[in-house]
Amino acid sequence: MGGNVQPEPQMLRSLAVLLLMSSTALADTAADTALKAMTWDEITEDARGGTVNWFMWGGADTINRYASDHIGGVLKRDYDITLNRVPITDAAEIVNLILSEREAGVLDAGSVDLIWINGENFRSMRQGDLAFCGYTGLLPNDALVNWDNPAIANDFGVPVDGCEVPWNTVQFAFAHDSALTPEPPRDMAALLDWIKANPGQFTYPAPPDFTGSAFVRHVFIHAAGGPEALLGPFDQAKFDEVAAKTWAILNEIEPFLWREGETYPTTITQLNDMFANGEVAFTFNYDPAQFGLAVDAGTWPDTVRSFGLTDGTIGNTNYTLVPFNSPNKAAALVLQNLLLSGEAQLEKARTEVWGAAPAIEITRTAAEVQAGFAAIKAHPSVIPASELAKAALPELQADWLVAIEAGWAADVGN
Repeated sequence: MGGNVQPEPQMLRSLAVLLLMSSTALADTAADTALKAMTWDEITEDARGGTVNWFMWGGADTINRYASDHIGGVLKRDYDITLNRVPITDAAEIVNLILSEREAGVLDAGSVDLIWINGENFRSMRQGDLAFCGYTGLLPNDALVNWDNPAIANDFGVPVDGCEVPWNTVQFAFAHDSALTPEPPRDMAALLDWIKANPGQFTYPAPPDFTGSAFVRHVFIHAAGGPEALLGPFDQAKFDEVAAKTWAILNEIEPFLWREGETYPTTITQLNDMFANGEVAFTFNYDPAQFGLAVDAGTWPDTVRSFGLTDGTIGNTNYTLVPFNSPNKAAALVLQNLLLSGEAQLEKARTEVWGAAPAIEITRTAAEVQAGFAAIKAHPSVIPASELAKAALPELQADWLVAIEAGWAADVGN
C-alpha cells in the first residue's frame, strides 16, 4: 500500500456529510421569495452594478481565461456586473465553508455566489439544504436545456429539482504519446496487464482528487463485471463484495506504479505535468478537450492522441450552483443564464478556446449558433465525443462514491 497520501480532505468531506445529514431544512428568506417573484428584466436590473463571486476549479489556464476574459467581459459589458473568479482545487472544501457559515448563523451574507460543482458535492449540498432551489425556470436560457434527459435531470443519481444549472457534458478519456506508445491498451483488463508489464510508467491521482477518484471507479466497475449491479441506491453487501476485488486489483498493481506506488500524485494537474515530462506514459481527464489545448500550447507534443475503452468510460454532466446564503443571487442568476446561452456555449466549444461539449440542445439555439457549432473542426489529439459515447458508462450514485473513496484511503492509500 502506498504512503504519503494525505487523508485530511476525505476526513473533512466525511465530517461534512455527517453534519449535513443532521441538518434541518431552511425556508426561503423574504429576499429569496421576492427574487423568485421578479420578472427577468427586474432581476437583471437588480443585479446591475453588482459583483458575483464564482468559485471554480482553477487548474486550467484556458478555462480560467474563458471565464475571466470572455464571460467576465460580457457580464461587465452587457450587465455592469463584476465577475470575481475564485480558483479552488476541491469543491468539497467550499461545501465545508458554506456549512461552517450556516453553523455560524451566516444565512444571507455568505462568501460564495456560485460554484462549479460535481455530483458528489451536489449531494452534500442537497442533504444539508445548502443550495438555493426552485428558480431555474426564471432563466430565459433554461429553455435550451433538455430536462427530459435523465443524464441532465439527475446529477450522479440525485434529482436536480431546480437546484443547479447544467454547464458542460463530459466523458472520461485517456491520452498517450503515439510516438512512444503506438498501441495503447484498449480495455481495462489490458490496461492492468500493461501496467504490470511496464513498471513505473503509470499512476493516478490519489482520491479524493476528482479525476483520480474516477479512475478508481472505472476499476471498481471492472471488478463488478459492469455497471449494472451498481446502479441505484447504495448496497452495502454488493459494495463489500466488489470492493474486496477492487482493492486486491489496485494493491496488486501498486508496486508497478510510478515510484513503486510509494506515493501518488495529489492532483490531475500534477499527473499532466508528469506526462508532459515523460515520467508516465498516460494521463486522463473527464474533459478530453484539455488534451488538444495542451498540444496547442506546446506543453505536449503533437503526437499525443486520446482514446476510450471498449468496455466503456464514465460520462456525466457538470453544473453551477447558487448557495442558499449567497448575498448576490440576482447577479449569480444573470451569470448562470449567460453561461447557458448558445453564444457562450459555442465560444467554449471552439477547440482553440476550450473544446467543451455543450450542456444545451444545439437544435434549440439560433441559426447562426447552430452554424457555428457545425463549423467546429475536431482536434487531431482529441477523440470525438461521438466516438466516446459509443461506450459510455453511467455515473454511480453519490453514496457509492463516498464509500469507494473512503475504502481506497483505508485499504490502498493508507
